[in-house]
Amino acid sequence: MQPLALSLTDQIVQALLGITQGLEAPLHEPSFNGHEWAYVKDCLDSTYVSSVGTYVNRFESELTKVTGARHAIAVVNGTAALHLALLLAGVRPGDEVLVPALSFVATANAVAYCHARPHFLDSEERTLGIDAHALSSWLRSQTEIRAGVCVNRRSGAVIRAMVPMHVFGHPSDLDALMRVAHDHRLVIVEDAAESLGSFIGGKHTGTLGALGTLSFNGNKTITTGGGGAVLTNDDEMARKAKHWSTTARQPHRWAFQHDALGFNYRMPNLNAALGCAQLEQLDGLVQAQRDLHNIYRDAFDAIQGVRLLHEPVGSHSNYWLQALILDRDNASHLDEILEKTNALGIMTRPLWTPLNALPHFTDCPGMPTPMAESLAARVVNIPSSPSLLRRCP
Repeated sequence: MQPLALSLTDQIVQALLGITQGLEAPLHEPSFNGHEWAYVKDCLDSTYVSSVGTYVNRFESELTKVTGARHAIAVVNGTAALHLALLLAGVRPGDEVLVPALSFVATANAVAYCHARPHFLDSEERTLGIDAHALSSWLRSQTEIRAGVCVNRRSGAVIRAMVPMHVFGHPSDLDALMRVAHDHRLVIVEDAAESLGSFIGGKHTGTLGALGTLSFNGNKTITTGGGGAVLTNDDEMARKAKHWSTTARQPHRWAFQHDALGFNYRMPNLNAALGCAQLEQLDGLVQAQRDLHNIYRDAFDAIQGVRLLHEPVGSHSNYWLQALILDRDNASHLDEILEKTNALGIMTRPLWTPLNALPHFTDCPGMPTPMAESLAARVVNIPSSPSLLRRCP
């Protein structure tokens, strides 16, 4: 008697069980195999554990070497970094900012913190980032240039900036998006929260626009526990970012004088100590994530109805999170895949709910987002920790 063919869900589950060796597998856990204990202890011994201390400056210096940015300003998290970057880009209350509907909620929240409105955009399936071709057509039909700025004809609001987000570490089509930004007088602020160690044509993500932002949350390629950074090549923007992130306090030995609205966003020295040790291992961590991708590719290439997301041509991805994309006809398998894998201790997760569907953003402007909605119903992240390599046969 012929054995029954496995369903698509069961083929995916079996492939994951083979790679995880049947053991529990988190989505992405941190790896501490360097000088973390020594640097954190040194920081504790110094008693400088808050926003004053040598590790913050050291961490920023190392970030500039890794990314090629002229300046890196370390802050408490990636959302704070994006908030600061948008303010530095000139976003004002009442403005609109172009953001992908398919992103973590912090991308749109940071716009709202500026008392501006997110203007949601559709995605492309190739990179999961903003669809530059669709965006160009949308802006031509919906906006005009008045007094040197892009204006939404319907709302009358200035569209000040665009925030491309590099999904799962895979670079968006920045070349095309920068051409659109140039044509419509938009400032580009890259949300590179997930893409430390990713490059586009030899340039690090977060350094192609006027500003870029990084995140060092506990689930990122490297972590500072909680943390982020603003990247820029502009000296004045960097000066303001550091000043505003330290409550805009003017230098003085004892007096408290503040010359602008500032934020208590500076990264603590204790977090930076952890980050310095992590950065020393970045190349190895990225290579491990790329090696894991090759193992997944071998496992999933033979399964019909699903594909593994690969880095875009001309880019070098950190493969922070590995992603499977179900064919449109197989979208109905998504919930079953999530149920079965998580029940086995293999952590998987779907994409985010499209941001324009969240209740606090439903009245915001935006283009139709059919691809973002389709992808949200078909993409699943699978275990992506570099440590998983030790289990692979």
